[in-house]
Amino acid sequence: MANNNIPPPSSSSSSDFSVCLDPDSVSNAPASCVKCKALSPTMSAICHSTSEIANGWRTKPFSVFAVLWWNSTTQNFPCEILISEQPEVGRSQHGNSKKVKQDHIFSAMAAKFFDEKVSLKKKLRWLKQVAKVKDDGTIAVEVPGDIKAQSLDLETRVSYDQVYDEEYGEATHVQHIRPLEIVMLIVGTRGDVQPFVAIGKRLQEYGHRVRLATHKNFKDFVLNAGLEFFALGGDPKVLAGYMVKHKGFLPSGPSEIPVQRSQIKDIIYSLLPACMDPDPESKIPFKVDAIISNPPAYGHTHIAKALKVPLHIFFTMPWTPTSEFPHPLSCLSYQIVDALIWLGIQDIINDFRKKKLKLRPITYLSGSYRYPPDVPYGYIWSPHLVPKPKDWGPKIDVVGFCFLDLASNYEPPESLVEWLEAGTKPIYVGFGSMPLEEAEKMTKIIVGALDKTGQRGIINKGWGGLGNLEKTKSVYVLEECPHDWLFPRCIGVVHHGGSGTTAAGLRAACPTTVVPFFGDQQFWGERVHARGVGPPPIPVHDFSLQKLVNAIRLMLDPQVRKRAVQIAHAMKNEDGVAGAVKAFYKHFPRHLSPQTPHTPSPSKKFSIPPCFRCSTYF
Repeated sequence: MANNNIPPPSSSSSSDFSVCLDPDSVSNAPASCVKCKALSPTMSAICHSTSEIANGWRTKPFSVFAVLWWNSTTQNFPCEILISEQPEVGRSQHGNSKKVKQDHIFSAMAAKFFDEKVSLKKKLRWLKQVAKVKDDGTIAVEVPGDIKAQSLDLETRVSYDQVYDEEYGEATHVQHIRPLEIVMLIVGTRGDVQPFVAIGKRLQEYGHRVRLATHKNFKDFVLNAGLEFFALGGDPKVLAGYMVKHKGFLPSGPSEIPVQRSQIKDIIYSLLPACMDPDPESKIPFKVDAIISNPPAYGHTHIAKALKVPLHIFFTMPWTPTSEFPHPLSCLSYQIVDALIWLGIQDIINDFRKKKLKLRPITYLSGSYRYPPDVPYGYIWSPHLVPKPKDWGPKIDVVGFCFLDLASNYEPPESLVEWLEAGTKPIYVGFGSMPLEEAEKMTKIIVGALDKTGQRGIINKGWGGLGNLEKTKSVYVLEECPHDWLFPRCIGVVHHGGSGTTAAGLRAACPTTVVPFFGDQQFWGERVHARGVGPPPIPVHDFSLQKLVNAIRLMLDPQVRKRAVQIAHAMKNEDGVAGAVKAFYKHFPRHLSPQTPHTPSPSKKFSIPPCFRCSTYF
């Protein structure tokens, strides 16, 4: 199961620890049987495996760095963990004995992690002991024991080597579906919302009624596009600030969780009205027939289950693990992220399920981003930039970038047009919705780099407040301008690496420098560099005058510009909006089965075995 794409650990004495689990067995497995309270088969197997690993082997503390991949076709969850041993410091014979004792209780701690009787404070304290968030947002995990290779078989249905191979763009007949009332539940920044505006407009052209539910900050943007708007809770500026501060979803400690909880609660409790309430302006009744959502909406699966309507998830970053490239945020990170988020919001989710949706409370991580596994996913990026991995099954589509035509209706300020016509094509610099802690310092770096390279520049203030400087002939500061109008008039672009901004730059044949703040932005910066159309990404905390000077000089290289033109030509004939609509039509269930008494599906029978004591399915 070892994968050659993973860099070897630094320690020469390291070993590999491989686990094969069905995803439901981990994230959807309750700690105990709901009927007889016996420990669930999955948790028993995990605890047994942990005890076996710990028992009888040398014990040394080590750091675990892992990449997990979920194979959607084989229903396997292979896990490659690289173990780097830490040096022994002052360990005595007595200390060894104490460490072995800790190993024996480690499995019990794992089982208690999902016990509702254990307080949130205790669980967070335990997580803090074994996991540390590094500066780059990845996670180092301390695990007791000197682990050797183990295999945990929970009756997966097909072998890991069996993968589904589907060529992107394969011709499939898509049947027409009746007019639907569709709600889009979209959480995030302007860059997250914009592709869904484009998809919503196309669905509306096909006769569907489309309501885009997102933050009130984007009300005018949605309404001006001709779609219905419904306000979701949460403030994207607060969310973006939180993500930048913590390099992603993980809080630095219990004191940070209230910020996340407050935002998530506002979002979750606004989802059901978005699916059922009349239009706020016209008062026309609305009853949802289908839900389109992005993962950060959190409650989408619960809403879809309660209302018995289909759910289709679309996203602008890779969310389904694969063996072909690492997850932008590391899949081991996501297991711990899921745990931390669940610990922080389980009461909110269960109150919402019980009081609003009339569903029973849940005691496990079924609210995880990637589950249930039968929900179709559509990824909004060009297959010429990131081809669809071969181990992504038929429920997953790479639809292409979804562009929204804003240039045709844009009337630029006369001063901008005159400035552009007065000289050579400029370098664009802007970080969109990203908050900046040192906007003045970054502005000075940008102006200095433009001066050193002899380039003109356009600085987009964005939410971070760049560009507070006196007017100069070589630098133009603007508040807002559609990328599809501006980028074709630029010689290169420097930005935060959001997928939409990255797409706009590549489509305009602009060499690109990515300055990532968090999340998938590093991933897109690496993809740009891998295609030879830009330098390696410059993390915002490493942003400096010399690095930006070097990046601009590389973007001006004729070979880099040539490759940028080639990628733009390859993307020219893509229609990601049509691809997204096609994927939605393809996966929409034509005939819903009549209600029947609940029986476990074959996948559930295999992924979560019955209780050992009373044979009740979990």
